[in-house]
Amino acid sequence: MKERYYPIFIFLAGLLLGGLILATGPEIEQRAPSEKIPLVRTVSINPETIRLSSSAFGIVLPRTESELIPEVSGRIIDMSSSLVSGGFFKKGQILLTLEPLDYEVALEQSSAALESAKSELDNAKKNHDRQINLAKKQSISVSRKEEAINRLRFAEAAFREAKARVSLSKKNLERTQIRAPYDGRVRTEKVDVGQFVNRGQSVASLYAIDSAEIKLPVHDQELAYLDLPLYGTGESDEETVILKATFAGEEHTWKARVARTEGELDSKTRMINVIAEVDSPYAAKDSKPPLTIGLFVEAEILGQIIQNAVVIPRSAIQENNLVYVVDKENRLKFQEVSILRMLNDEAVITNGLNKGDIVCISSLRNAEPGIKVRTSVEPGEGSS
Repeated sequence: MKERYYPIFIFLAGLLLGGLILATGPEIEQRAPSEKIPLVRTVSINPETIRLSSSAFGIVLPRTESELIPEVSGRIIDMSSSLVSGGFFKKGQILLTLEPLDYEVALEQSSAALESAKSELDNAKKNHDRQINLAKKQSISVSRKEEAINRLRFAEAAFREAKARVSLSKKNLERTQIRAPYDGRVRTEKVDVGQFVNRGQSVASLYAIDSAEIKLPVHDQELAYLDLPLYGTGESDEETVILKATFAGEEHTWKARVARTEGELDSKTRMINVIAEVDSPYAAKDSKPPLTIGLFVEAEILGQIIQNAVVIPRSAIQENNLVYVVDKENRLKFQEVSILRMLNDEAVITNGLNKGDIVCISSLRNAEPGIKVRTSVEPGEGSS
């Protein structure tokens, strides 16, 4: 009988032992959950003077380019060693010589005709003077007097015509020597010695080396930040364009100036071409390579100078032109700012931030004014 109650006794003993353990155990201290304070990246504001700029790409082109065309026909008897592709030449240098014999003969013929016309003019003048004297004495008829006057006028006209032919013959003889119109370089030559060329036939393509141009397409929105001659105010001597290109395996820079802008805005791309100009692109300057025609370059066009501007990362800009400023108690304050320009990963601020302000550049979800943060100051644009 007693064995049936053993399990009940064991169960009751376990309950008593568990109650005793709970009654004599340590008390658990109740603690409130710890507050989670977010860690944010910040920059310290330091206003400065900056110069806005715009980037563009273009190809170096000659400002002056022309075809070398003879004004007379003839067989080529001599060519300058400079008249080859890539050859340099000076203004006035003889590049090509044509057979002059036909034009020398023409000059002799016109000179002889001039002498004959001059002799005829002298005779006509003597006859005219004689007839006028006789007319004063009323010794000749009016018809003979008028005949003498007409003969003189005809002789004068013939003399002027002969003189003009001599001038043309001399000019044509000079034209058998084709001279360079400017200091330049040969792009291509198309003839050789012994070849017959006709008047008006292109014999070579040339371009001047006094200056080079780069056509730089700029979006119309960028015009607000650049000082460009949009209204025909003329070119400036200030070198406000920096050109960069890789040449012979190394990166080099050159300075250029804005010469003008083209007259039309592309209605599709909203681009306007800014023409940058470089003087003497082939001259040796500070051991730099020449700014070769055809070189593809990246250009930075310097624009307006802004005083007391602040440049901060674009990530610091929130909706409605707000930024999060961290006060002395490490709490967020929402500050509205004036944004002049946003480009790539940066924003240019002209109003709303002061020197020493700490600006949050981290992304915070559901941020509210007054929340506490932990800061990590990062160097960068806008930092002191």
